[in-house]
Amino acid sequence: MPRPTHPYVATWSGFVYVAFITDVFARRIVGGRVSNSMTADLVLDALEQAIWARKGAEGVIHHSDKGSQYLSIRYTERLIEAGVKSSVGSTGDAYDNALAETINGLFKAEVIHSRGPWKGVEDVEYATLEWVDWFNNRRLLETVGNIPPAEYEMIYYRQLKESAMVA
Repeated sequence: MPRPTHPYVATWSGFVYVAFITDVFARRIVGGRVSNSMTADLVLDALEQAIWARKGAEGVIHHSDKGSQYLSIRYTERLIEAGVKSSVGSTGDAYDNALAETINGLFKAEVIHSRGPWKGVEDVEYATLEWVDWFNNRRLLETVGNIPPAEYEMIYYRQLKESAMVA
């Protein structure tokens, strides 16, 4: 179930917004985008990246908060076109947003607050790309057995393939 998030970052040239889409199974960030504006295009670009990274999204459940970007007609139509079922959280429900807020918090602590101040969107975008690569491929996550999300997925799919060969 992908889970979108969108922290904002203060820069010398104004606010910059970051959108992440996280695959809940392995906690892997499968889509991300940085922009000068918080619009439907920002989250649509992150969604397109996630669909491309997963080679489709048929049958996936997409959970988001009630942000206008995620409820826009264009975003909703794209989810339907991709065969994705939409799930929208309830207002003020901290449990709905726990994973999203965890990703946002880690990103801000490990990148934004520790490496700033930021000049503009290009600096944030480059640092975000580096962090997502590190997060997915080298960061050890307790929730998936103290291994990186990409390794967790690789082990899962290898076991799935091996069990199919035995059956």
